[in-house]
Amino acid sequence: MSTQRNPDYVDEELSEQAVHDYLATHPDFFEENPKLLNSLKLPHSSGGAVSLVERQVSMLRQKDLKLERQLKELIEVARANDVLATKIHELTMQLLATSNLEATLAALEEAMRSGFGADQAVLVVFGDPDVFTDIEAGRFFRVVKRKDASLKPFSTFLNGSGPRCGRIRDSQREFLFHDDAEEIGSAALVPLGKGADIGFLAVGSNDSDRFHPGMSMDFLTRLGELISAALKRH
Repeated sequence: MSTQRNPDYVDEELSEQAVHDYLATHPDFFEENPKLLNSLKLPHSSGGAVSLVERQVSMLRQKDLKLERQLKELIEVARANDVLATKIHELTMQLLATSNLEATLAALEEAMRSGFGADQAVLVVFGDPDVFTDIEAGRFFRVVKRKDASLKPFSTFLNGSGPRCGRIRDSQREFLFHDDAEEIGSAALVPLGKGADIGFLAVGSNDSDRFHPGMSMDFLTRLGELISAALKRH
């Protein structure tokens, strides 16, 4: 009589990856095993343990709070954009009502300081200073030849393709804001005309975070186009 040896079975412990893969391919597993779902306990940030269902509810609440914050941020941005659009419209109407360059410059300076809340603003126009000796625009209006050596610190910006925001170099601040240069924490530089052929607008703020490289440039681009069109009228 012969005897047949039973095969040896080795208990292999399931890996975390195997469990993960199984649950990923069977998303309805816990629906079919609700008792198991309710019996599972997970560590909580408070130090205790909660059921998987409670943990899921907590995660959903956190997700809702995150979405709510994002929605509030979007609403704030939309409101800010609406305010800016209104200011652009008001400035457009004011510029249309001007009849000469001096009135245009006065409208622009007033809009920068009161309408847009700039701490400092300078409009740099490229040309022969002797041609504009009859224009009284104070510190806001500056006429300089395009190849003037004082513009060398702005060469990268002037050869660029759009507005720039952030902290500017000391030489740039001193050229633009003179005695108030030390107070300027950040600035926006807006080219006027294609390739900044007309000049550029500099808007300075005492707040170092007011203008930063990550901000949207759409508003500044439109402002530059509007000012360019207004200056070309005269």
